[in-house]
Amino acid sequence: MNSTNRTVVVTGIGATTPLGGDSASTWEGLMAGRSGVKPLEGERFAELPVRIAALAAVDPGDVLPRPLARKLDRSAQFALIAAREAWADAGFTAKAGEDGNIRPERLGSVIASGIGGVITLLDQYDVLKEKGVRRVSPHTVPMLMPNGPAANVGLEVNAQAGVHTPVSACASGAEAIGYAVEMIRTGRADVVVAGGTEAAIHPLPIAAFANMMAMSKSNDEPEKASRPYDTGRDGFVLGEGAGVVILESAEHAAARGARVYCEVLGQGLSADAHHIAQPEPSGRGIAAAMQNLLDSSDLKPSEVVHLNAHATSTPQGDIAEIKALRKVLGDDLDHVAISATKSMTGHLLGGAGGIETVATVLALYHRTAPPTINIDDLDEAVDADVVRGEPRALPEGPIAAINNSFGFGGHNVVLAFRSV
Repeated sequence: MNSTNRTVVVTGIGATTPLGGDSASTWEGLMAGRSGVKPLEGERFAELPVRIAALAAVDPGDVLPRPLARKLDRSAQFALIAAREAWADAGFTAKAGEDGNIRPERLGSVIASGIGGVITLLDQYDVLKEKGVRRVSPHTVPMLMPNGPAANVGLEVNAQAGVHTPVSACASGAEAIGYAVEMIRTGRADVVVAGGTEAAIHPLPIAAFANMMAMSKSNDEPEKASRPYDTGRDGFVLGEGAGVVILESAEHAAARGARVYCEVLGQGLSADAHHIAQPEPSGRGIAAAMQNLLDSSDLKPSEVVHLNAHATSTPQGDIAEIKALRKVLGDDLDHVAISATKSMTGHLLGGAGGIETVATVLALYHRTAPPTINIDDLDEAVDADVVRGEPRALPEGPIAAINNSFGFGGHNVVLAFRSV
């Protein structure tokens, strides 16, 4: 296989989410069907129309040394924790150049965030107003930059092939992984640390989303608030955390004897050109992204047995995605076990594609699809097989899975993976 069409595999995973501080505890939470959504405590949230969110199960301040944490926005803290886990999980013992298995100039970092350092920006503005110019942190600009997480992860592992931050709202994490795949396929890198992170649980973003009528206001039953495909769904629940994977050329992974989770088949991309925030109701753009994936890879619809849906628990978006799946996959959709893991983690915006890629990789690796919780009354427009209640075993033999991510602005990203 030539250097411009190399096979890409996943050799490491890491996560810190509302279900757990690492990938193992997150997977355990998904398998148990546990919700990470909780009430928001504190005076600053008391008057908001939405007073629930999926906070990280483990605060990054409890993991990172204080001198390091105080120089990083919360989004970068999450990214660094997940990247460190993924790096070690892939079998690397030190940064590139110190670990002889990877050269710095052959290593990249692509970590996305949909909003970036919004907490730093807002908190430091409060400092400026209340305490004056001299009290504003000199670390503010590096902390609030959207590329801060990617840059800090790149510094951590000594990535010199390129450090990148695609921003496409809630599709950002998935687009980062797709970009990383292309870095390897085109020969620019042998290994890329890729994923998504988000930390935006702050009164202003919550108030803004709530006033758009995008968020659930089920404050009295937080654990049941995120309910994709249920007739009573009324919006998404904001979450925080990060999901990171180590992508590697198959040749490079084999040369160092790495454990391989699965193969990455590729990505499909499109744009709705419909509305800045509303989904295109027929699923036209989503279908185009899925068809782009099929046309640019050797994936056959008959191979797909699992799909981690974008499914944010919004009335229009959930159905548009199902329509697109049926349009592209046809009767093959009937044998696809669909999981909507945002029912448990909430919606991590730019971090969603990262943690849902981790979930998709683990579903293939363990051959088990996570359940979707909180579906009491399945919407009759959901013409598909949604995994409900309990995890479901996936078939033996060669199988494939898809992870969907869509974002405000009409961004559509579809990633596909195959068992090994």
